[in-house]
Amino acid sequence: MKPTITIHFIAADSSRQSHRGRIGQSLMAAATASDVDGVAADCGGLLTCATCHVFVAEPFASNLPPPDAEELAMLAFTATARQPNSRLSCQITLTAALDGLTVRLPASQY
Repeated sequence: MKPTITIHFIAADSSRQSHRGRIGQSLMAAATASDVDGVAADCGGLLTCATCHVFVAEPFASNLPPPDAEELAMLAFTATARQPNSRLSCQITLTAALDGLTVRLPASQY
C-alpha cells in the first residue's frame, strides 16, 4: 500500500473535515473515495466538467505546478467564480510535499 498524506477540506459553510489520500492519487480521487460532499467529479477526472473545482490554500497553491491550457480552459466553466487559487482537483497529484494540504470547497459545483 502506498503511503498516505492528510488533506483538510473546508466546506463553504466553514465546516472542516480531514481525510487521508494516497501518494500518487489525484486530489479528486481522494475526495470521492472519502465521500467528501462538495466534490462532484461528474466526469471522473477526465477534465471535461469542472465539477471538482477547489480553492487551494497557501503555501500549497504556490508550490503546485501551474495549470496547463486544458485546465485553464475548464476553469472558465466553474459554477462558483474562479479565484487566483482555483484548481480542478482532478489535476492535482498527491505527493509527500502536499501533506497537510488545505482546500476550500466552493458553494456549488453546478
